[in-house]
Amino acid sequence: MFHLTRRRFLALSAALPLALPARAASRKALSAQDRADVERAEAFLNSFSTLKARFLQIAPNGAQTEGTAFFSRPGRMRLQYDPPSPMLVVADGRFLIVHDRDLDAPSYIPLDSTPAGILVRDNVRLDDKDVAVIRVGRAPGILTVSLVQADDPGQGELTLVFTERPFALKQWRVLDPQGNTTAVSLFETQTGLPLDPRLFEFKDPGQTRPKLREG
Repeated sequence: MFHLTRRRFLALSAALPLALPARAASRKALSAQDRADVERAEAFLNSFSTLKARFLQIAPNGAQTEGTAFFSRPGRMRLQYDPPSPMLVVADGRFLIVHDRDLDAPSYIPLDSTPAGILVRDNVRLDDKDVAVIRVGRAPGILTVSLVQADDPGQGELTLVFTERPFALKQWRVLDPQGNTTAVSLFETQTGLPLDPRLFEFKDPGQTRPKLREG
């Protein structure tokens, strides 16, 4: 069973799953400008297959944690938190794995059931059959795209924040059930560099890895 401690929830927020009930978000028709901006965001995310960046995670209570993020499409991701944090998040192509070293009991979530899985697909689509854009925001030099799960928008809200010049992903924010926000900002970002495949392997200390049903 998945035991959701506070710090595991924050690690999950950093990893982008929207797996907890949250206030429902209404879906409105996108304007032509909205759709053009969503397409720009998709084109940027599809313009590289690997990414490495430092990240700063800010919890709703203001607590800050840093680490290094690695993305390798399709299907791979690693959030390596700096010591003394015991958290590690790995997507190995099938599961999103959240490991709290203090508890030594990793949690496995099917990758395709999380927005993290959407962002590491071969072809990233932000407004598709299983995810919906509910809002596009613009401020000087900033574009934001807010997403929900298409079949159940009440499960949570993810907002991607892009800078305009240069156009780049700089932050994501996850809304929790109480209306609190966990924000993860990226800096020192590098794309298109070779990454060691072993970064996306997870050695389960208790051999608790579940099996996905086929079909």
